Amino acid sequence: MIEQEIEITTKDGVSDGVLYRAEDGRRLPGVIHLTDIGGIRPASREVAKRLAGEGFTVLMPNVFYRTGRPPIFEPGLSMRDERGRQRFFELRESLPPEAVERDAAAYVDYLAANEFVREGGMGVVGFCFTGSLAMRTAAVRPDRITAAASFHGGGLYTEAPTSPHLVLPRIKARLYFAYAVSDQSMPEEAIYKFDRALEAWGGEYESEVYEGAYHGWTVPDSPVYNPSQAVRAFEKLDELFAQALGYGGKS
Repeated sequence: MIEQEIEITTKDGVSDGVLYRAEDGRRLPGVIHLTDIGGIRPASREVAKRLAGEGFTVLMPNVFYRTGRPPIFEPGLSMRDERGRQRFFELRESLPPEAVERDAAAYVDYLAANEFVREGGMGVVGFCFTGSLAMRTAAVRPDRITAAASFHGGGLYTEAPTSPHLVLPRIKARLYFAYAVSDQSMPEEAIYKFDRALEAWGGEYESEVYEGAYHGWTVPDSPVYNPSQAVRAFEKLDELFAQALGYGGKS
């Protein structure tokens, strides 16, 4: 597996990132891996690399490039203190829906043009904060994104005029949503309303709550990391992409 540091020109600047590709140079199905709020770091690299090992060329962009390059959070910074909360707010505010869609189009175009990506459908996956970004990526480029997944994604259904669920009519991809239990960012009522929106949308999707798994359970460096449920989550993601994109053969 080759891990390559890359840069992507967007309409708003230059996003740094990482590309994972097979050593033999095979053209494999393309996948965009959107990190959680922690950004690109050893734990997210581990997850992206593992996904690439299943037979995909994986792009992991720094979605927070407007605020700087990794590390996104200073060592020791916690959401429990004011500086940590302020940093979270800064990161969140750097990605209004319009900016997300501009970036998403750039990421898709970059990956589609890559010599190690084969023609055809591509996938996108988001974690926590970027679950909604995965949806917007599928919406902005329905011609290329044929599978999208969100793990412990927050705020997927809100009453705001910018709620992510409102982009569903533009999506043609197969969708998968995995929720945490007792998640304040996606409570039971929001899950219920989002499921009704998905039913009305009429596309192919799956939605489920992972019992005993809390917000952030798939991320290896999370304090609530749940190894067994993380394995199940990865298997579901692998299954989604295998069926919607087709394997390129394991690297």
